Amino acid sequence: MTYEEAVQKLAPAGQEHLLKYFDEISEEQKKDLLRQVEALDLSLLDWLKTKEGGVEKGELAPLGALTLAEIREKREQFEQRGLDAVRACKVGAVLLAGGQGTRLGLDRPKGVLNVGVNRELFLFEQLINNLMEVVKKADTWIPLFIMTSEKNNRDTTEFFEDHNFFGYNRDFVFFFIQDMAPSADRNGKIFLEEKGRISTSPNGNGGWFASMQKAGLQKEIDRFGIEWLNVFAVDNVLQKIADPVFIGATLESGCACGSKVVAKAEPQERVGVLCLEDGKPSIVEYYEMTEEMIHSKDADGKLLYNYGVILNYLFRLDALKEITDHNMPIHIVERKVNCLDAKGNPSKPEEPNGYKFEMLVLDMIHQMPDCLPFEVERTKEFAPIKNRTGVDSLESARELMTQNGIVI
Repeated sequence: MTYEEAVQKLAPAGQEHLLKYFDEISEEQKKDLLRQVEALDLSLLDWLKTKEGGVEKGELAPLGALTLAEIREKREQFEQRGLDAVRACKVGAVLLAGGQGTRLGLDRPKGVLNVGVNRELFLFEQLINNLMEVVKKADTWIPLFIMTSEKNNRDTTEFFEDHNFFGYNRDFVFFFIQDMAPSADRNGKIFLEEKGRISTSPNGNGGWFASMQKAGLQKEIDRFGIEWLNVFAVDNVLQKIADPVFIGATLESGCACGSKVVAKAEPQERVGVLCLEDGKPSIVEYYEMTEEMIHSKDADGKLLYNYGVILNYLFRLDALKEITDHNMPIHIVERKVNCLDAKGNPSKPEEPNGYKFEMLVLDMIHQMPDCLPFEVERTKEFAPIKNRTGVDSLESARELMTQNGIVI
């Protein structure tokens, strides 16, 4: 892209300021900035007109789950079906690891966090250990796709290299970088992070499949013959990955996807709840629920909106390909964005000063024709590390790890 072409692209959208310092930067920086402008998706700015991302909920209704008791009755049957799928290489795993551990006081990828106490045990390492349980049971390696970001890709890949992939077969591990989206101020002007760099951030956990496709990983999916992808979050240290019982149950249900869920600890728990929206599977966030929804119970006294998601989903590949042909809803999120001030000096705001554009995996669920909610035991599979102390913290995760016999 030439400078003139960049002006032609930016001017109609009122974004010419992105070239304000063009004459002050080096030739290499000029080339890089023009590449950034060429890649900009200016249509994202249209979502700012609503400030809420234009995502409105339809008619909501409760959705039950395959309960722990029902799973126990058919456990062996489900597990065998799942193991058969794993051995046939029909299942791949996708680790969402694009974030930094900033809230944990770690200016590095969250997965390098040491979750051990008396020994060194990294979050990435424990997740690999969890996956290895299935590898050993099935006696076959499972393709593992790891999503990083522009900010942490190098640290992440080098960390795995330095630790010899924690014993995992590196021929079955594939890294890919999450797509980025620009950040804008409250007037819809895209920020500059530096004089030659546009401010961008990862485009949300809903962009994982599109990012895989853009990275050319469809050829690896085809090479292995993968038909299902199990996507999961990096921050849940007890995450069971490529769980044969979960896989088998989803296959037998005939659903296009499955979601691991936990029964809510109490009505007000701040978790997204799996439900129906206009007859299709959907996830309603806790802040979107009315008081009536929060407290409604069935005849047995059980909460109607009872099952919270833990970001562990199994998607059928052909269904994933269907939804990529449609535009995913964009969520507008208010954030603190590092940027240049009016004088061209770096600024680190103490309060939110603009918006980021994100796609969420929960919207992928709603675009599926159906979904199997699969209940798991909270104390055995849900130990998210979001804070240093208190609820959903490194402290609480370590306690649960110890309860589950993990030596820390």
